[in-house]
Amino acid sequence: MSKDQLIYRGKSKDVYAVHEGPYAGKYRLVFTDRATGYIANGQVVFDPGRDVVVGAIAGKGATACRFATHFFRLLQAKRIPSHYIETVSENEMIVEPATPLGMPVESPEFPGAAPLLNLEFTWRNNATGSSWRRYPFVRPGKNLRMIVEIWTKGDTDTLITLEALAATGALRRDEIERSSALVQDIATIVSQEFAAHGLHVVDGKFELGRLQGAADKIVIIDEISPDVLRVCRGYVPDAEGHCQAYQQCVRTALVDGRRTIENKYVVPAPDFMSMFR
Repeated sequence: MSKDQLIYRGKSKDVYAVHEGPYAGKYRLVFTDRATGYIANGQVVFDPGRDVVVGAIAGKGATACRFATHFFRLLQAKRIPSHYIETVSENEMIVEPATPLGMPVESPEFPGAAPLLNLEFTWRNNATGSSWRRYPFVRPGKNLRMIVEIWTKGDTDTLITLEALAATGALRRDEIERSSALVQDIATIVSQEFAAHGLHVVDGKFELGRLQGAADKIVIIDEISPDVLRVCRGYVPDAEGHCQAYQQCVRTALVDGRRTIENKYVVPAPDFMSMFR
């Protein structure tokens, strides 16, 4: 695979086109140790819900690959489509080439015009993170019943409404419905897996795409790993599924008009290393 071509470098993964050997024509995903987060009081705080790379966590790539392998194989067993083919090393897997959901620019002659390169599907079991920052009138830990939000993915992620997706032609209404249902199906499986280990998934984000040669078939691509999941201990739901431990878990602040929220019981990604093999 020495002649593989780098075609994309993301926040946590590198993607290569394979040109030789048994996987020629496929893609190779390399999970790196790069990690996102933020700086608080001069200290690095790793947070998978953030979009800025702030450092590296040793062994994180192998952990993410192990997670992704576990869940992609689980999805295969449940006949849920993905781009996954095979895991070939502790931090590398082979996947089918796929085009992320997006839309070419309609009028490239206008300065500032740009294509929609990718969409990210966020699903939320409970209110926290950017969800609470946007809707601070909602109590932290409120059961959001696995609501699906769709974002444009880039240097700055932007929330896009379902109506806008349809009106602009980025996705047909039936594709929006199928995509949202697929995300919720996968989120349910992921949530159940963690619950079996005594943990609760607060929220997560997936990417969807079209496999080469099957444009009408939308599948999950990219990864399922600690990079795309927020997991906690100590979840205590009431009869409506709202977390009752939020008073002890959550700390918020409002400084110069900027809201922040931290969850004390969020499980650091390194703690997942021995959970799924």
